[in-house]
Amino acid sequence: MAQTVDDTPATLLIIDDHPLLRRGIRQLLELEDDLDLIGETGDPEAGIRLATDIEPDIILLDLNMPGLSGLETLQRLRADGFTGRIVVFTISDSEEDVVAVLRNGADGYLLKDMEPDDMVRQLRQAVSGRMVVSERLTAILAEALRNQRSASATPDIRNLTQREREILRELVAGQSNKRIARNLDITEGTVKVHIKHLLKKLNLRSRVEAAVWAVQEGIEQ
Repeated sequence: MAQTVDDTPATLLIIDDHPLLRRGIRQLLELEDDLDLIGETGDPEAGIRLATDIEPDIILLDLNMPGLSGLETLQRLRADGFTGRIVVFTISDSEEDVVAVLRNGADGYLLKDMEPDDMVRQLRQAVSGRMVVSERLTAILAEALRNQRSASATPDIRNLTQREREILRELVAGQSNKRIARNLDITEGTVKVHIKHLLKKLNLRSRVEAAVWAVQEGIEQ
């Protein structure tokens, strides 16, 4: 079952401009005791304000919306300091879209044609700290990362300090900045600084890319 740090139900916010889809997800989650939908909107600007006000554990974000796009919404949320999980939920299986949102701080990328039970399972995985990507997109992501590495310097774990390695293992486990700070007994601000430094040293652009690279390199959690 999905649980937050204090074992209360995980809270969700949906930002999607399709009312029927929002209603369907709401009805689906009403059947789950450990997933609590606490907000929904079809307006990205309103969604950003809601995220600040209600601080959900996870945001389910549509990619293609009128006005502010899903990618722009994601960028705004991260720029505003939102540290919860953000999972893009879309019909697009474009490699460009997958790579763009994960590089900009998304924690997952799910396709809207998935089965309801699979969606609930993936949301639980996201809440527990795992990166979630629809199965048929994993090969796309892996290939994109390989291409990126072949065109740039190869990441080297030896470039990291011991603390940065500890934080990288926390990223592999999918932990939020807040949870990493608790686990390592440091401040959340210190966590953010270490993540910024380790990404620069590894020549990677996001925590998701760092986690994927670490898994591929066999770095233990």
